[in-house]
Amino acid sequence: MKTKLILLFLLFHTAIYAQPFVFPELPEYGKSIATLVPQNWKILDSVSGDLNNDNIKDIAFVIEFYRPVKENRAYGDNETEIITEIQKPRILAVYFRRSEKGAYRLSTQNNNFILRSEEGGEMGDPLRPMNITANNLTLSFEGGGNWRWKLNYSFKYQDKDWMLAKANNYAYQEGTGEMNDKQYDFLNNKRTVVSGTISSGTLASETFEQPLNVKTMRTFNSFKKPWTWEIRSDEFL
Repeated sequence: MKTKLILLFLLFHTAIYAQPFVFPELPEYGKSIATLVPQNWKILDSVSGDLNNDNIKDIAFVIEFYRPVKENRAYGDNETEIITEIQKPRILAVYFRRSEKGAYRLSTQNNNFILRSEEGGEMGDPLRPMNITANNLTLSFEGGGNWRWKLNYSFKYQDKDWMLAKANNYAYQEGTGEMNDKQYDFLNNKRTVVSGTISSGTLASETFEQPLNVKTMRTFNSFKKPWTWEIRSDEFL
């Protein structure tokens, strides 16, 4: 009897993970974050600030599903290198508010861009707190091992879409202090590279700038997740 129960449990467990996961559609409107979060999801991070330049505070938040599921995640060139992982899905949501006491209205729901808890390498969960500055929403991640990386992506709402305005890819070697910071300004088509050594809290570095030459602005829809845009040969963002 005990063996049968174990087999039934394993079959049930396998059947659950075999089912394709379907992301919920977040509510179009809501009076508070609590009313916008679906059942079986929890808030990991939230931030409030003006995102559409109307002097009214909007909200952005990241939520996570309560259990791991099978997900297909983009790697490499975002098209050919797709791998399947068992992990807890995450959603980024941005809501605008038309008045100080009015309801929140959904601006965007993104099911792909936020890195999952297992995608940070030896440092664990890569998700870092969001920030709103000068109407831009900045998403931050950190991970790695001996070589560590920090990624920041600032999205700006313009022309009724979320455009990647600025980004930087900062990497440093834990043992030697060697560092490299690639900074991208997509609004002004400028790429700045800072390299050098971090020693005793002091940064000794070299800096050079060059045109970025990006023809098409990336949005949440065209930039699926971190590390998938080969912005230059062998240079990923």
